[in-house]
Amino acid sequence: MARIVISQNITLDGVVQDPTGEEGLPGGGWFNRITPGDREAWAGQESAEAMDAVALLIGRRSYEYFAPRWQSRTGAWADRLNSMPKYVVTATLDDLKWANSTPVPAEAVGGLKRDLDGDIVVNGSAQLAHALLERDLVDELRLIVFPALAGAGTRLFPEGTARSLRLRTSRTLGDSLTVLTYELA
Repeated sequence: MARIVISQNITLDGVVQDPTGEEGLPGGGWFNRITPGDREAWAGQESAEAMDAVALLIGRRSYEYFAPRWQSRTGAWADRLNSMPKYVVTATLDDLKWANSTPVPAEAVGGLKRDLDGDIVVNGSAQLAHALLERDLVDELRLIVFPALAGAGTRLFPEGTARSLRLRTSRTLGDSLTVLTYELA
């Protein structure tokens, strides 16, 4: 049986939206304000996570963001992302161009969890993360906390979310990032 792991870049105030500033939010672009050492450490963390995962689970909007950026890249991390199974939760896309991508309806996610063995990682995909948390399908949260306050934007935990979490690990990543890993209690 697989575990669903939500892996998110997140600000200190819980915002996951507009990390690169492309959406134009006033507090957006927080990902771009880290040091080169932080970026290198972050890339190492993300690459290792991809190597260990059995599949990627993403929402439609994240698919549309990630697919064109990764398809032409090379190197171990890109090769892994391009070759691994990707399940795209969507009701509107059916012709997915990114290799090994399969559209799945939201109600099929529980079946993926039963049918696969290992970690199914959710990157980005805030709406999908909300739905998975609401349906109690998440086993682990891996949060890379960025030293920024966005002030506004979509949060990983919307208002009204009440959950108990159990801290499994915490560590510094690079010079100013923190990796927090939680189990859902």
